[in-house]
Amino acid sequence: MVRTIAVLDDEEDILELLRTYLTRAGFKVIALAEPEKFLKVVAQEPPDLILLDLMLPGTDGLEICRYLKKRPETASVPIIMLTARTQEADRVAGLELGADDYITKPFSLRELEARIKAVLRRQQATAAESSARTILAGGQLVIDPEKHEVQVNGQPVELSLAEFKILELLASRPRRVFTRDEILDHLWGQEKVVVTRTVDVHIRHLRQKLGQLASLIQSVRGLGYKFEE
Repeated sequence: MVRTIAVLDDEEDILELLRTYLTRAGFKVIALAEPEKFLKVVAQEPPDLILLDLMLPGTDGLEICRYLKKRPETASVPIIMLTARTQEADRVAGLELGADDYITKPFSLRELEARIKAVLRRQQATAAESSARTILAGGQLVIDPEKHEVQVNGQPVELSLAEFKILELLASRPRRVFTRDEILDHLWGQEKVVVTRTVDVHIRHLRQKLGQLASLIQSVRGLGYKFEE
């Protein structure tokens, strides 16, 4: 599955450099220079990781970091700070606000890529070590990945393996839109030989089985599906 990196930096040449390099490295890149627009975009479709410049005109990158970590849709998204500041206090302040790493300008693109991959690996390992049971929708929906069990309002729901994996994927990143191809990759990887409309069939069956919680899985016209609490 392609990981999405969102970049906020006011320097257009750096944005273009990062967009080009990280795209070639296999990432999907959202690169913006306007903080207000950036915050709207990442709230609507939370990325897998954020690169945040601390030196922004008219605003403070530390304040944006604080805001992102307070918002439920972006609180768990890892942040790497891009900074020309060399003072230890600035770096410490960012890390204390919840940033996961920092890199000082000018930086090596290869080092930045390595740091991005390291942060994503740590996040994946942390998620794997966390509690197996995922409780959503105010406790009405419980997903147990280890047992491959789902409960709706305390009652077990029988799902096929494909239906379970789709629900688990969507629920892992609420409000993030997954395309049909991304869902197929999650189900079958490179071995997939089915058409994208197969996803729609599984989604329809999944909604039927979720009953009154069917609205948690929403269609995004022309794109795919998302989990919306």
